[in-house]
Amino acid sequence: MGSGMAHNLLAAGVDLVVYNRTPSRAAPLIAAGARAASSIGEIAAQASSILLCLSDTPDVEAVLLGPGGVAESCLEDTLVVDLSTISPEATRRIGETLAARQIRFCDAPVSGGSEGAAKGTLSIMVGASDRDFERALPYLNLIGRTITHMGPVGSGQTCKLVNQVLGAVTMLGVAEALLLASAGGIDPARAIVATAGGAGGSWLLSNRGPQMVERDWTPGFTIDLQQKDLRLVLQAADACGVPLLGTSVVFNLYRSLQNSGLGAEGNHALVMAVERLSGLTVTDAHPGTDGAS
Repeated sequence: MGSGMAHNLLAAGVDLVVYNRTPSRAAPLIAAGARAASSIGEIAAQASSILLCLSDTPDVEAVLLGPGGVAESCLEDTLVVDLSTISPEATRRIGETLAARQIRFCDAPVSGGSEGAAKGTLSIMVGASDRDFERALPYLNLIGRTITHMGPVGSGQTCKLVNQVLGAVTMLGVAEALLLASAGGIDPARAIVATAGGAGGSWLLSNRGPQMVERDWTPGFTIDLQQKDLRLVLQAADACGVPLLGTSVVFNLYRSLQNSGLGAEGNHALVMAVERLSGLTVTDAHPGTDGAS
């Protein structure tokens, strides 16, 4: 995700200095014209705006607030934009800590998968003051298509959790629908074509449904990362006293796949957990379609 976003910033002419905790991952960006930094502190000491995209809450806390991190080195009024998906509660704490040091902060989690990151078509949900949102917007417009200011710091992360509920439950619906199609004797690939334009259609049906049928588990987003997000969802729901029945089911189905060593596969591999319950697969034999039009 971060690589795709950074390439779009470079393509737009942004003077980009990059750092990755795994140096080899920054190599393609450096080859494309970005300048390399040896540490996050080196970036913080010279940049007026810092964008980061990391895996989980502890990673963001370490990079921003830990030894040698952003807060130790950056100048007053630096803008920090966190594109990660992390805990809303932790995000508010981070924002308060940075604000006490006169560092501006936006939480701006993204949705759209690796495809959206590469194409610059991400949906971005932003938590920030009005001033900081307007300052971040020129950069966000280079990496996303739908940018929405949700409210103060932490609001973007809360909206991203809403997005993850929609995605997880819809993914289960796609998996169940394609299994029913195959078990009922129709070609699931044709079922996708037939239903994608109707009320039951979705981005996940059109983009991940064919991968389920083709048994292509290439990740746009991995099961392990999906589970991290769903853990955050369920923690937030528990704090709010909201029952999320469908999300809980999906979380446990993904856990069964993780326990089978499939955590690095794409999150559309959820279909395999549903298949195991039925003893069928979406690729089981179904009648031919000769003569169909």
